[in-house]
Amino acid sequence: MAGGKETPRQKMIGMMYLVLTALLALQVNSAILLKFKFLDDSLSNINQKVDKANDSAVKGIQAQVEKNHNLPKDVAVLKQGEEVREKTKQVVSYLQGVRDKLLAATENTKGGSAYKNMSMEDKVAITMLGPSRNGLGYEMKDKLNGYSTFIKGVVPGAQALALDAKEDPGVTEPSQKSKNFAELNFENTPLVAALAVLSQKEAEVLKYESDALAELSSRVGGQIIVFDKIGAFASAESNTVAAGTKYKAELFLTASASGMKPSMTLNGSPLQVGPDGKGKIEFTATPGAFNAEGIAKKEWKGTVRIRNNGRDTTFNVTVPYMVTKPVMQIQSASVQALYFKCGNKLTVTVPALGANYKPGFSASGAQVIAGAKTGEVTLVPNSGEVTLNVSSNGNAIGSQTFKVRAIPKPDIKCMVGGREANEKQGTPIVAVRNLSLRAVPDQGFANFLPEDARYRVTRYEVTLVRGRRPAMQTMTFDSPDANLTAVVNSAREGDRLFIEVKEVRRMNFRGEQEEVRMTKTFNVPLL
Repeated sequence: MAGGKETPRQKMIGMMYLVLTALLALQVNSAILLKFKFLDDSLSNINQKVDKANDSAVKGIQAQVEKNHNLPKDVAVLKQGEEVREKTKQVVSYLQGVRDKLLAATENTKGGSAYKNMSMEDKVAITMLGPSRNGLGYEMKDKLNGYSTFIKGVVPGAQALALDAKEDPGVTEPSQKSKNFAELNFENTPLVAALAVLSQKEAEVLKYESDALAELSSRVGGQIIVFDKIGAFASAESNTVAAGTKYKAELFLTASASGMKPSMTLNGSPLQVGPDGKGKIEFTATPGAFNAEGIAKKEWKGTVRIRNNGRDTTFNVTVPYMVTKPVMQIQSASVQALYFKCGNKLTVTVPALGANYKPGFSASGAQVIAGAKTGEVTLVPNSGEVTLNVSSNGNAIGSQTFKVRAIPKPDIKCMVGGREANEKQGTPIVAVRNLSLRAVPDQGFANFLPEDARYRVTRYEVTLVRGRRPAMQTMTFDSPDANLTAVVNSAREGDRLFIEVKEVRRMNFRGEQEEVRMTKTFNVPLL
């Protein structure tokens, strides 16, 4: 076969040939014989159309030569094209003659719509193989291969059209490999199958001619554009309409040429063009100047360039589109304000993006820590105001500004004997044996950021006071709990305990500790 990419029509012919080859290897019945006739009729119809197209191709070359003022080199190309056309007609006429002889040998009528004898393998064998390899099949091989040799003068990649089984890559059965071209195609072959083989060979001849004429046409600057793909297309003003409003669209025909390979660009960048001749446009919409309704008007520009009549022809298109501003949804225990130097956890979603949401975060006035799940982020403020910036796949989505609250101080409670010490009425001396200072966080802060609301009294002093003077040396404790047995043994009714908190520390969400600047004292009367 000739080199180069094949059109859908040529691929279909090749597929028919494969089906034909497979059917030839089967024991045939009347139903299969009808399938052979269908293949033959289909190929014949296609061949008639290709023959007319090739005739028009020569006329197209002639018109281009005349347009170029009959330059000698172009006239020579036209002459070669006419020679290709004439040579093809001779081979096609020869194949038609073989068809007529087969019909006569099998007692069928030439040009009839139905055959009374669709099988008659013996008559086919006598006609095509002969008693001593002198049948029409051997002569046909020489005719076909002579034609392909002629076409090589124009299309160097053209291969022989009539192959023996050992040369044909489509023949894989070992039992068939020893057969020559005539035996492979016409031995034990019913009439309708033999006629289908002739139609297939005619299709290959016409395909070679098409390749040759296309090559010759390009030499005179003429490219034959056949728009063989026609379809309907609709373009709507909008795919989304509100109830009660009008839907508007335009419906029109589109056409493309399967043999043409256009080049395309999108906003000046090369665009990949598929085998169907269509450029696939896909890009991520970026934000723009959004109006009050959250819509930004944009456009993209495309070009389609084809080779037509020896010159590059470029078609330009500008397509407007609109970008809607995505709506961010921020979920948190509280988003009115963040807490200073705390791990404020937020979840930011953009429902309009769906699975395409690939968030990125940055902020001014805070450290940003990305979460393990999509949309999760932790902000650690270091100023009085924080602005969170959200993007997706590198495209900005929006920003949100937060006020920053100071961390509320914890409340220190003095616990004695399992109860809170009574600074007004007093506490029994024996109850102060076990004393504990508890740092209790603000309830709202603890609910919002429990991992940042962990407090501990880490140092305080206890002094037993009698009248206006200490009754014993001041004791210092480095943990919330204290054993005051020594105080109980020395205390008298009317004495008091003076407790002064020296240090309170807070553990944050990272497990780090920081000192809380605060003071607190207790005066507990002893009973």
